[in-house]
Amino acid sequence: MARAIITGTGAISSAGQTPTEILDTILAGKSVLAPIATFDASALPASLAGEAGGSDLRKLLPDRKLMKFIRRTDVFGIHAAASAIEASDVHAWRESLDAEDAVRVSDRFGCIVGSGGGTFDSQYDYFPLMTVARDDLHAFGEELSANVSPMWLLRSLPNNVLCHVGITHNLKGTNACITHHSISGTLALCETLEALRADEADRIVAVGHDAPIEPQNLLYYYRAGLVSPDGLRPFDASRNGTIFGEGAAAMVVETEAAAAARGAPRRGEILGSGSASEALGILAIGADGDGLARAITLALDDAGVAAQDIGMIVGHANGTSSSDASEARAIARVFGAAMPPVTGFKWAFGHLLAASGALEAVIALEALHRGVVPGIATLASLDPDCAGLRVSRDTRATRSDTALVLSRGFGSTNTALVIRV
Repeated sequence: MARAIITGTGAISSAGQTPTEILDTILAGKSVLAPIATFDASALPASLAGEAGGSDLRKLLPDRKLMKFIRRTDVFGIHAAASAIEASDVHAWRESLDAEDAVRVSDRFGCIVGSGGGTFDSQYDYFPLMTVARDDLHAFGEELSANVSPMWLLRSLPNNVLCHVGITHNLKGTNACITHHSISGTLALCETLEALRADEADRIVAVGHDAPIEPQNLLYYYRAGLVSPDGLRPFDASRNGTIFGEGAAAMVVETEAAAAARGAPRRGEILGSGSASEALGILAIGADGDGLARAITLALDDAGVAAQDIGMIVGHANGTSSSDASEARAIARVFGAAMPPVTGFKWAFGHLLAASGALEAVIALEALHRGVVPGIATLASLDPDCAGLRVSRDTRATRSDTALVLSRGFGSTNTALVIRV
């Protein structure tokens, strides 16, 4: 069975535009969650977020003309993928090949993307038209082309990152676009592992991206009791919800043989993955953490490692009451006395939904290289419901070179990913 070697990574969030910058922000104990600046959020009951990319997103794109055809979330995904591909140095190697070999490389170079399912702002282009039409469907149709861009559909496609990354980098191999709420990014990495094992490709760039910060999304999540108005405090007794962030992360992953053939830089390895659902409902979470515990067990078995081999757990740690408590129980159920240090990253840059698992895997890899388990700076008092969880405000040393990254999503879905440096 082919091993999955990580040869390049890229990331962008409100905490930085590279994996190194983001981890530095976390290790400094700095949360970059701030009042929303991209639109007027003053009337919303929750207005904090982790906005990424600065004032001019065009600077993040290899081709600035793409802005006409894509959304904000796509910019982040394309940027992260390009950064990972550049870090892998695969282009320079491919350009050194003769034409026939270069074609074979492209045919065996895939792209798998975890994308958000879309937010309400994709419909905002229709608001002026609805005003002009004044509830008259005939007028709506007559004025459609004058009020809504003919590029609306192309801009709204959930697979834009998959398409444009493939076109830009000449990737003709296996491809997929996964839209599965907060586990999308992790599933992109899981599918990448399986595609390489199945000999569907020699190398794949896996991407997770999302930009959920928009008015209706915020309002509806808040009314569902999921969004905090004042801070993200995972596992803390005072936690009261999550806070949105935006951005993307990517990994170039190759079979061991493909990486060795070109003398590729080795950043790490994906060892195994697991996924399980509790099948309870859209928002329901099992209090005992059964689904997540089963996903963890599947991942450990798939990776061929024991609980005591894990040196760090990066929790989903989204700051909501039921998720944090059940996550703590799931970790305790699997690891017991063998529990390694546990941490989480969302407190620093927010919950990126579809991008969260991919970003946290990239940052976990960076942390493993430094031999550190970053602290959770917003942790003041561990909730009794999370008792026994080995979390801390302080940076600690990793127990080994292997990390477990956890992600959870709507529909009581759970994923676990095991990576090693």
